[in-house]
Amino acid sequence: MTARQSHLAPSAIALLLLCCLLWGINQVAAKAALTEIGPLWQAGLRSAVAGALVWAWAASRGLRLFARDGSLAGGLLAGALFAGEFACIFVGLQYTSASRMVVFIYLAPFVVALGMPWIARGEALSPRQWGGLLLAFGAMAFAFAEGFSAPGSPQQWWGDALGVAAAVLWGGTTLAIRATRLSAAPAEKTLLYQLAVSAVALCGAAALTGEPWPSAWSPRLLGLFGFQAVVVTFASYLVWFWLVRQYAATKLSVFTLSTPLFGLVAGALLLGEGISTRLVGALVALAAGIVLVNR
Repeated sequence: MTARQSHLAPSAIALLLLCCLLWGINQVAAKAALTEIGPLWQAGLRSAVAGALVWAWAASRGLRLFARDGSLAGGLLAGALFAGEFACIFVGLQYTSASRMVVFIYLAPFVVALGMPWIARGEALSPRQWGGLLLAFGAMAFAFAEGFSAPGSPQQWWGDALGVAAAVLWGGTTLAIRATRLSAAPAEKTLLYQLAVSAVALCGAAALTGEPWPSAWSPRLLGLFGFQAVVVTFASYLVWFWLVRQYAATKLSVFTLSTPLFGLVAGALLLGEGISTRLVGALVALAAGIVLVNR
């Protein structure tokens, strides 16, 4: 294990908030692209393109990504979790709104907070922090219940459930990175493992299930896909995994709770999605919970 800095530098906070802004918009871009490309092809192809970019970036810097360092097992595990996470997200977006999906995904910091004490004993939770977790999970349950009675959306609960599953898988990915040899691997190698495994798994799943290949790559689809593959999956994830290597996971996770706010606003402005009072209340309670956990 490499030593982590306990306090975030201002530059790290700025990078985190920029990543959160991009991740919030990303759900909107993925939802919009579903009218022209299936969810599994979209997720798998963006991993493939981003993986090629990571490899080219590493090669240009002279990084030896394929040197033996004992990280293969951890890389395959993280890649499988990563693939499952995005399968849940992209399929779930067919049934629920982008603004709801982004809220449920950000249960992930609580998965990290629950799991980190098993990896680093110094991050065990106090009674106040457990109270924060209960508050946050209560908020998510409150928001989740709306999906069962939403008019005109009989399957919204299914999309919401996939969002929760994606959160568990994302949190599991972060824990897998911290608990294995990936903890000391370069950020580029950590990301490439996940992109390579997910590209194979998701594209394979798309082919096996008979998901149709997009009939045409319109300028709109190219723009939406390019934003996801290049800006989000390549650039922002590379920054995120570098931060995970440098700083305590629970300290980073608190800032990711700004992403649902960005996602809610982006969904409303770009897709015209409604934001219910229940969902806003859940978001406020979720933020309060994360403050109690990480104060």
